[in-house]
Amino acid sequence: MFELTDRAKEYQEKLLAFMDERIYPAESVYEAQMVESGDPHFHPPILEELKADAKKRGLWNLFHPHPEWGPGLTNLEYAPLAEIMGRSAHLAPEATNCNAPDTGNMEVLTLFGTDEHKEKWLKPLLDGEIASAFAMTEPAVASSDATNIQLRMERDGDDYVLNGRKWWTSNALHKNCKVLIVMGKTEPEAATHRQQSMMVVPIDTPGVTVLRNLPVFGYKDREGHAEVVFENVRVPVTALLAGEGDGFMISQARLGPGRIHHCMRAVGMAERALDLMIDRAQARTTFGEPVANRANVQDWIAESRIEIDMVRLLTLKAAHLMDTVGNRHARTEIAAIKVAAPEVALKVVDRAIQVHGGGGVSDDFPLASMYAHLRTLRLADGPDEVHKRTIAMRELRRREPQWGRTR
Repeated sequence: MFELTDRAKEYQEKLLAFMDERIYPAESVYEAQMVESGDPHFHPPILEELKADAKKRGLWNLFHPHPEWGPGLTNLEYAPLAEIMGRSAHLAPEATNCNAPDTGNMEVLTLFGTDEHKEKWLKPLLDGEIASAFAMTEPAVASSDATNIQLRMERDGDDYVLNGRKWWTSNALHKNCKVLIVMGKTEPEAATHRQQSMMVVPIDTPGVTVLRNLPVFGYKDREGHAEVVFENVRVPVTALLAGEGDGFMISQARLGPGRIHHCMRAVGMAERALDLMIDRAQARTTFGEPVANRANVQDWIAESRIEIDMVRLLTLKAAHLMDTVGNRHARTEIAAIKVAAPEVALKVVDRAIQVHGGGGVSDDFPLASMYAHLRTLRLADGPDEVHKRTIAMRELRRREPQWGRTR
């Protein structure tokens, strides 16, 4: 089931070798360089070395489905590669130029950008020379319902003037971040899903102020998650992506593939956590026996294997449907994996932490960081409740097609 193509197998083999030969050995170097810098947003030299090596090995822009810009892999071909990268989620995706939010932004610029956008922003992003951020979520409203978004984009002659506040703008504190894709409201009186638009805004545009970084369970991520204020930010009408009122349509095109990527990386984190749990259980002894001999630990190992394989198959099914019938017809499966993958990975990581004892909640092992970021994934790209609502409504409408449409 879901047999890999020959080219996907070739990329998988090359990527596994890259992980063993470069990524895992670089993890300690990365940590040392970050600590030595004293700057939580420092751009460590080891990352540029890894990027150069990944390019030489042909492991670059693997996510991009358009042959003009990348290898043109399908979602089903790319999914196992994203899983492998998830085993070192803070290094491998960026080392191969497959990290969020740049991947989603590159897809948006590919599909909806003008020739000017592609020349000025897409090409440097594809080359790994710059980074980008996606400004959608707002602190003053429940942004899980994107119709709530308040940032105004008002036309003024040949310009738009932007006013509002965003937060959780990931990548905005990356040392190489040069551009934002911003979602806001251009026409408050339009139909509900035609009020929003997206624009390309250079981060150094006058009136754009990065106020602060938001930590994730106390972790100050290198790329940052910024609160950003837009005060009379003036951009030309050419900053508009697609057309006025197309913001919702663009967001749906952007989020479908991104959710697959997040979920497969979560599976990769779970696999690494299971490996760490097994290694620790076999290496430590309590009350005269290896921890691995304890019945409850064996249950945890068995349950983890079952659950990881289940969620992997569900994710591959979603990828297959996206490739064959399109994102719209795969909405149930995309929503399902976005709920299931982080939940399963969190369970596995939690069991691994328990087996590691005090070490599990320290930074001597990657488990605590994994747990914090996987828990955050239950909110990123839409909280669980929104995805469950999508699934439930589609199930209800299987029985009654008009259910909820006039309620």
